[in-house]
Amino acid sequence: MRSDMIKKGYSRTPHRSLLRATGLKDEDFQKPFIGIANSYIDIIPGHFFLSEYAKIVKDEIRKAGGIPFEFNTIGVDDGIAMGHNGMLYSLPSREIIADSIETVMNAHKLDAMVCIPNCDKIVPGMIMGALRVNVPTIFVSGGPMLAGTLNDGSKIGLSQVFEAVGAFEAKKIDEKKLYEIECKACPGGGSCSGMFTANSMNTLCEAMGIALSGNGTIPALTKQREALLRKAAQRIVEIALDAKKTEQYKMKNILNQKAIHNAFVVDMAMGGSTNTVLHMLAIAKEAEVDFGMKNINEIAKNVSHLTKIAPAISNVFMEDVNKAGGVSAVMKEVNKRGNIVQDTLTITGESIHERIQDAKITDNNIIHTAENAYSKTGGLKILYGNLAQEGAVIKVGAMAEGMKNFTGNAIVFESQDDAIAGISKGKVKSGNVVVIRYEGPKGGPGMPEMLSPTSLIMGMGLGESVALITDGRFSGATRGACIGHISPEAAEGGTIALVENGDHIKIDVENGILELLVDETTLQERSKKWQPKTKTIEGKWLKRYALLVSNASNGAVLKTEL
Repeated sequence: MRSDMIKKGYSRTPHRSLLRATGLKDEDFQKPFIGIANSYIDIIPGHFFLSEYAKIVKDEIRKAGGIPFEFNTIGVDDGIAMGHNGMLYSLPSREIIADSIETVMNAHKLDAMVCIPNCDKIVPGMIMGALRVNVPTIFVSGGPMLAGTLNDGSKIGLSQVFEAVGAFEAKKIDEKKLYEIECKACPGGGSCSGMFTANSMNTLCEAMGIALSGNGTIPALTKQREALLRKAAQRIVEIALDAKKTEQYKMKNILNQKAIHNAFVVDMAMGGSTNTVLHMLAIAKEAEVDFGMKNINEIAKNVSHLTKIAPAISNVFMEDVNKAGGVSAVMKEVNKRGNIVQDTLTITGESIHERIQDAKITDNNIIHTAENAYSKTGGLKILYGNLAQEGAVIKVGAMAEGMKNFTGNAIVFESQDDAIAGISKGKVKSGNVVVIRYEGPKGGPGMPEMLSPTSLIMGMGLGESVALITDGRFSGATRGACIGHISPEAAEGGTIALVENGDHIKIDVENGILELLVDETTLQERSKKWQPKTKTIEGKWLKRYALLVSNASNGAVLKTEL
């Protein structure tokens, strides 16, 4: 066992002495040591109950013959951090989480790991750390929140709350309705109920085989979710007790090129968050897999878009997908076009083919058949052009048809805060392309999400006549003609830094084009005059992050060498 390095031989007498202080007995030194990476934190709705989930996992590990060691990672709630400078810390938290996993697991030579994430950056951060450690690892998330219900019986999620702010400012709803929405949208624990970043990443864990079937869709705080936790704990000990299985089920043996391909197939079929592109590129780098932005469009053009989940459609939530057959049913259906690599290994021992072969769609209104797909191409797309020479990302499945070929006049904001103020004051009109720049990984720093400005646009009724582009990124709750991750970003002199008010910008989703309609000579003249915008960065961690981070087309990972 890997843990023998800290528990076997006379030279490890001091180590065993310290371990005995934690309650270990003689017989325990013969058992595998299992790390439990828990993202419990009180302030996040998807995480405040994870301390209880960890107790279940630890109990099952002990029963199965292992020794559990729980440790915690940090977490940032993107919804609470949204719309102020707290959001600058969201994406950087991914790197802290990955570093924490690497640190604890390698410092103590633990044999295997159970990861209990749920929301936003926490899932990819844990995956990145687990790849570095490369021991057998099972992911079992806290599960999605149930949708809320308004007094009229309609279902509601977090995206409608942000949009309600815009509707209130436009005097479309009154204060009483706004308060009802506030109180009813998030009825209890779990990751936000739609296909936002958290649930997107948790479904992709299933697709990659590092989580059990049901991980992405079984609701939080249910008996079914508890059963998943117990099964995960039992399985990790079964692997850790067997030297051959321990070698076979190392993280990088499961999360490889084939698994990343399958993840993007499911992402396209389910119309996941644009953030999955950012995170999966970073995960590919940790897995040492050659995978880039151009590979994504190759997958997208061959994958049918089978589900529309909030925010793409207002009344379908993760609980509905679970009842309709879950991720396995989506994978089986999308594979009618031969998209899934079926011989990939899963942490539970079966191949993806074996996992999905008995899956069934039980509600064709929720999960469409391949013959009745929303689109023959995937729900995400990468755009290129002089505005995005290294690519930009759009969630095609969450935008109106009339905006897929759109040319508008630029209205430029140098920050998200300026944009929020400008939109609220009515500066944005029908036919505009809102440009928000200096919000990329380096320029933000931290690449903040733009849910507040996009929700204001939707809430004010401008969603089908205004586009928004940024070198920042969007919440999974964003919908509309919103293009993010523009690379190169403004802070590194990308073309987005040269846009001026009134410039024409062309968006052509079908042909994958994002173009600033300004002649090359003019752009060269602007480039000569350009000076990078300087920001006062508060916080030493953010200063280090800005110095080391790569742009979005490279996954916004930190450089490890100069």
